[in-house]
Amino acid sequence: MNLLIMGPPGAGKGTQAEVLTKELAIPHISTGDMFRAAVKEGTPLGKKAKEYMDRGELVPDEVVVGMVRERLSKPDCGKGFLLDGFPRTVAQAEALDQTLRELKMDLDAVINVAVPRERLMQRLTGRRVCRNCGANYNIWFNKPKEEGKCDQCGGELYQRSDDTETTVANRLDVYEAQTRPLIEYYEQRGLLKNINGDQEIKAVLADILRSLGR
Repeated sequence: MNLLIMGPPGAGKGTQAEVLTKELAIPHISTGDMFRAAVKEGTPLGKKAKEYMDRGELVPDEVVVGMVRERLSKPDCGKGFLLDGFPRTVAQAEALDQTLRELKMDLDAVINVAVPRERLMQRLTGRRVCRNCGANYNIWFNKPKEEGKCDQCGGELYQRSDDTETTVANRLDVYEAQTRPLIEYYEQRGLLKNINGDQEIKAVLADILRSLGR
């Protein structure tokens, strides 16, 4: 199956992508991982992307699309793939459609993991990380036994600078504004599968598989 997964920060999209690719035995193609691999391998597109990244500039769509095409052309995508982190705009979605046509592939479904904004705020602003071992906690759902102290190593727990209420609200606003047209684009094409992400991990996975007829 050729799939695309979307979801706002804090929706658990990464977790679902991980378990879903194991369940379906298809590669998880995260644009972040793909960029790092292309740069490390020193491919022509990887070198070009690195030039922009080194200057602190956004990598142009044509380079990103080229890298996606390069990755989808690899043998492990023959039985399907799960694309994560791309496309982010309608223009990129149209470019992806063109790339898939050229590769004689079709997108089977777009999974949209939806979670109410209030719950996303709780998940993200409530997150606490251990300075010592990196373990994650949440002051609402997964509290440490002792406030401010890691259960595993006793290290100090802190709140990341991008997890403050103002920053999180801004990140969610940006995500909603960017992805609304994309959601409409895939909805009009009959590919969108809206999944309730405000459940246990196993329940979300079960809903995704059901929506795919598995």
